[in-house]
Amino acid sequence: MKIIEIPPSDASRLVPLLKDLHALHVAHQPARHTSNPEHYELEAWLTEWLASEGLYALGAESPQGALLGYLIYQIEHREALPVRAAETRAMLHHIAVQEPWQRMGVGKALMVRMKANVRAMDISIITTSYAPFNDASAALMTGMGLQPVLTVAEWRA
Repeated sequence: MKIIEIPPSDASRLVPLLKDLHALHVAHQPARHTSNPEHYELEAWLTEWLASEGLYALGAESPQGALLGYLIYQIEHREALPVRAAETRAMLHHIAVQEPWQRMGVGKALMVRMKANVRAMDISIITTSYAPFNDASAALMTGMGLQPVLTVAEWRA
């Protein structure tokens, strides 16, 4: 397996994994998520999003060139406020691994590369959020040294 950068022009490679990730969220939180988005809509959105400044996508690729998983993160610059210091951090937006390759080190390899990339930019903070039903993400984040610091709650009428 090798870790590669995924440019906006290759966004279509991410769509099948994104669809699986999205279906998981729809199954657990149907009020929050639109079910069954079209492939072309996801591809167009990903292509545009991946072209955003400071946004990076990494892929885990098999020796045969198949995409085993991906990770999307963004560099955020937060100005100082009276209640907190300024900081630059990496925000992990998405991580997804094909089901047959889950729990085989693919997510960890993606996270290791992300950490190396942000450290090379002199960034020492990584933040993310994950759904309470997603035990796999929680375990991966904890295993990679990320600890919960905030709980977000939501009410929907």
